[in-house]
Amino acid sequence: MKNTLLCLIIVLAAFGCKKRDVPHYTISRVIKSDTASKLTVNIGARLSQADLLNIAAKIKADSSALSNLQLCYMLPGHNDKNTGPDNYYAIAKYPNASVTTMQDTLKDADGTIVRLNIKGLSAQDAKHLLELDPNEIQGKNILGKFIDDSNHTLIVPFTEINDPQKEVYIIEFDHTGTAVSKTIPVRDNKDGVEKLIVTQRGDYCTLKDSVLTQYSIDDLGLAYNSIKSGI
Repeated sequence: MKNTLLCLIIVLAAFGCKKRDVPHYTISRVIKSDTASKLTVNIGARLSQADLLNIAAKIKADSSALSNLQLCYMLPGHNDKNTGPDNYYAIAKYPNASVTTMQDTLKDADGTIVRLNIKGLSAQDAKHLLELDPNEIQGKNILGKFIDDSNHTLIVPFTEINDPQKEVYIIEFDHTGTAVSKTIPVRDNKDGVEKLIVTQRGDYCTLKDSVLTQYSIDDLGLAYNSIKSGI
């Protein structure tokens, strides 16, 4: 009788424990300070809120010694050494219980209050942008299609197929396929790296291995954002 009761308890416990499906992730950087522990979490694709919360719960459970946990989710192609705030797909913060408010209703998979800000576009919205084929780029030699998660636009650098100079053009489209900016960058190869200078003040980008990396002239050669084509 006791063995039967024990087996029943184990079975009920198994049914009561919902298996958590945690997408693959890696942690590339941990920064600790007096106020927070900031982790850079690399994810392989644009994930749903539920997926991001499952990752957060797993990291929170594995990092109980870290206080004021902050998770910065980063898509492929982005570099954790970039300096801009738009480099992250989403940011999750675990506030101290003493500072939670009535507005803190979101909880992770373990029931812990978490503040989640998904800054980037969903997989569905990104797919829509990537499938755009406006007249301006038809018949062109497209060098990549890049989602700007900050402006919710599609950046398309290209060259003319029959242009012997292979001059680069950059067009940015909104979700309707309307061009919101057009640039003919100045090419600069002085430092052994081809820079595409996009503003009169000298802001520039580089395009290498299907990654568009953006630089401000004020940041002393440190990128503020990077985007991988097709994601």
